[in-house]
Amino acid sequence: METQDDVDVLIVGAGISGIGTACQLREHCPDMSFQILERRQRIGGTWDLFRYPGIRSDSDMFTMGYEFRPWNELKVLADGTSIRNYVADTAREYDVADQIQFGLKVISSEFSSARGRWTVQALEESSGQRRRFEAKFLVMSTGYYRYDAGYTPDFAGISDYKGTLVHPQHWPESLDYSGKKVVVIGSGATAVTLV
Repeated sequence: METQDDVDVLIVGAGISGIGTACQLREHCPDMSFQILERRQRIGGTWDLFRYPGIRSDSDMFTMGYEFRPWNELKVLADGTSIRNYVADTAREYDVADQIQFGLKVISSEFSSARGRWTVQALEESSGQRRRFEAKFLVMSTGYYRYDAGYTPDFAGISDYKGTLVHPQHWPESLDYSGKKVVVIGSGATAVTLV
């Protein structure tokens, strides 16, 4: 297991909140060291994960955007690509992009009261190598989605269904739904956007 140098702050997640936290540290606590661990291979979190047609924020970007770097686009309910670009541009502008380590899945975290330190174990998914990080503070900016599988209810008889089943979290880029009958299950923002 490879041991990393410890840092003052370890941030888990390079989405809108993780990048926002890192930018605030850079701006207001310049003497604190930090690292960002991101399981995916790109900045953006939710806005990189979801790729279904028409994905957009259901919150206005003037509220959801960063106070320290206000949203200045004309799209109030922005599309996913624009939001991901906004987060990535912010990371570059505030010089935090180089502090991100991609492809690391956090598998455990433990706090030692005696040492006043967090020990975080992460798995580098591409190699299977385990890595260890230590920090005074641990900030979990992971959002509320499971990357591996989005929630799917147990529908009786689903195994008998002959059509194509698609979860918006794992939208196939090549899906052609033109001329087909489509049923959307749900009534939230994702369902409305898909419709």
